[in-house]
Amino acid sequence: MAYKNKNTIHQIIKQAQYNLNQPDWDYLIGGTETETTLARNRQALDSLGFRPSVLNDVSEIDPSGSFLGQHLTIPVLLAPIGSLQKFEAGGGATAARAAGEYGIMSIASSVCTPGIEEIAAASDAPKVFQLYVRGDEKWVDDIVERVIASGYKAFCLTVDTAVVSRRERDLAKGHLLTSRSNPGDMIWQARLNWKDVERIRKTHDIPLILKGINTPADASRALDLGVDVIYVSNHGGRQLDHGPGAIDLLPEIVALAKGRAEIVIDGGFYRGADILKGLALGADAVGIGRLEAWAMAAGGVDGLLNMLDLLEWEIRTNMALLGITSLSELNESFLTRTTPVREPSVFSAFPLLNLADEGYC
Repeated sequence: MAYKNKNTIHQIIKQAQYNLNQPDWDYLIGGTETETTLARNRQALDSLGFRPSVLNDVSEIDPSGSFLGQHLTIPVLLAPIGSLQKFEAGGGATAARAAGEYGIMSIASSVCTPGIEEIAAASDAPKVFQLYVRGDEKWVDDIVERVIASGYKAFCLTVDTAVVSRRERDLAKGHLLTSRSNPGDMIWQARLNWKDVERIRKTHDIPLILKGINTPADASRALDLGVDVIYVSNHGGRQLDHGPGAIDLLPEIVALAKGRAEIVIDGGFYRGADILKGLALGADAVGIGRLEAWAMAAGGVDGLLNMLDLLEWEIRTNMALLGITSLSELNESFLTRTTPVREPSVFSAFPLLNLADEGYC
């Protein structure tokens, strides 16, 4: 059955839940252990309120941004998601096609299908390839050279996944093997260190992104090695539990970088307002992961395009109400600390999920 466009993002999520089986739904919405980091991602975003400027001419709004020299319709990246094909058969190729059609960038995960070359061929639009290390230096170099040959704009190393975390929603169903019970090739990721980053930066002529930076100290080391993009992320609350919300990590790292590298952030960003908060605190672009997978599960390329259109609508509306016409005007003066009004969770950005409506299945 053809996908029917929704008028709200919460309707897309409801469609995704309708389409997915329970194990895949739980894999998508869950975090690690107590899911504290996952909840804090939302708590941190919901603890930031807006302070608008009024009586400005906002008849023309430009919500565009740029990343790695590429124009973006909105400053959003489709984040890398392992097993993306669980949510829609096309996996990384579907994400690349939708990103290209909408005018943003996708980041392909090395643990989704199809492969490097197939995802690259899915769209002529700029895209990034992300790697989990599963082999020695030669193995890594071969991957990077394939990435370069396939025309990717940047190469991304995920650095917060030395071991597989205890995702108890999945463990309880036997849906996930831990690195303790089945270490496999994860030993290579566990051995990944700063010398490897230095070697890759010196060996290969492609912009380098480190995804999973959480501290100013690690950001400083990355900058000293010439890393091009600092990607602030706690893996959506799916790796280390009991961490702070991702957006709370951002200001110190932005202040440290001082323009020496571009800054990306993800972690609980589900609404246009969330994206504006990340940009106001200095991010150049915001990654969306679960939201990407929800939209894919709801309707493949069409679901993703619908979701991105709604995000842009939310961004444009909030920009006008904040009194700005360009994202270059946005800064921390538009934000203030406030008290969240609902219990933080993966769904707290969608208080109308239980609202009766039509249009499913």
